[in-house]
Amino acid sequence: MIISTTNDLPGYEVTEVIDIARGSTVRARHIGRDLSAVFKSMVGGEIKEYTRLMADAREQAIDRMVADAEELEADAIINVRFMTSMVLQGSSEILAYGTAVKVRKKV
Repeated sequence: MIISTTNDLPGYEVTEVIDIARGSTVRARHIGRDLSAVFKSMVGGEIKEYTRLMADAREQAIDRMVADAEELEADAIINVRFMTSMVLQGSSEILAYGTAVKVRKKV
């Protein structure tokens, strides 16, 4: 599956726009991470536990978006974007979405 944040794919021609491909996950904070974050916020710096949590959530959202595009029989997903929203205090949704398309190599 070709995934791109651009509207065009060099070397390919979009032959059909199928639908929106989407994937999401909701992640909650962990009490152990929260305690570490409290200490880190006092001294400053990156809160690596949350960085890893969000990176894992993004990857899962991408995997689900790709699975959605595969069900649509797409060859590629273009114009990919991410959105984050708080579902409830301590929990966030990560949404990955893009345009599922059929493509062919340019001759």
